[in-house]
Amino acid sequence: MVWTGGASAATDHVVITGGAVVPPGQTAGDVVVLDGPVTIAGHATGDVVAVSGPVRVSGRVDGDLIAVSGQALLGPTARVGGDLRYGDERPVLARGARVAGTISNEDWTDTANGWGWISAIAWWLAVSVSTLIVGALLVWLAPAALSATERAVRERLGATIGWGVAIAIGVPLLAVLALVTLVGIPFGIALLLAAIPVLLVAYATSAWVVGRRVLRNRSASRWVALLIGWAILRVLALIPVVGGLVWVVATVLGLGALAVALWRGGRTGAVAATPEAPAPGRPAPAA
Repeated sequence: MVWTGGASAATDHVVITGGAVVPPGQTAGDVVVLDGPVTIAGHATGDVVAVSGPVRVSGRVDGDLIAVSGQALLGPTARVGGDLRYGDERPVLARGARVAGTISNEDWTDTANGWGWISAIAWWLAVSVSTLIVGALLVWLAPAALSATERAVRERLGATIGWGVAIAIGVPLLAVLALVTLVGIPFGIALLLAAIPVLLVAYATSAWVVGRRVLRNRSASRWVALLIGWAILRVLALIPVVGGLVWVVATVLGLGALAVALWRGGRTGAVAATPEAPAPGRPAPAA
């Protein structure tokens, strides 16, 4: 996938996956490739950045040349006006290649690890806030449904787990099967997008159920149950490996509880809607 800048003598090239080539006699601006090889045989007036893939330069780069996870190979006619910065593999410079700036090895691994912790904390906060908001909406708008899910877990735990596993496996599989067919692509995309709020609802439901099981008869407040269950799950989410397992279990349990509660609610409604047959020997009541 490629994005290019406006039509000009020095067009920027931004490539997500694939590769980028600046042929001899042609000019480009900045060249950024996330995944794929880069070949500069012409003239790049800006920087050249290759995140994952080799870089071959036989032409001219006015800016910096950066190879994050791949080797930079500079031919005899290569000219780099800025710095040459590399990560994993030391660059190879042929006799005659020129780099005006410095050639340095960057420790991007430590930097990535630092950003990894920051992104992990940001993700934890985002999930925590979103699930708390969803849980609050459920307590406010659908308290009866939450009570039904708690009864489903208490009375039909086996069916709850079974339905949860079936939905967790079946829905993504159905979406993937839809995506491989041309006519089913819109349905598959819609199904995957719809799964995001459903998973949040399922997780928030499990948090409420956990809170109710912890409180038992000590408090009847739905809000207290939500906060206690949510706090327990979000603290467990901070533990490596355990957090992921807790997310899976909570989501599966929530999906199953919702499914069983809806099924039982539908059956109860159908039974209530069925008129009682008159007793033998008694006339049916007049309309």
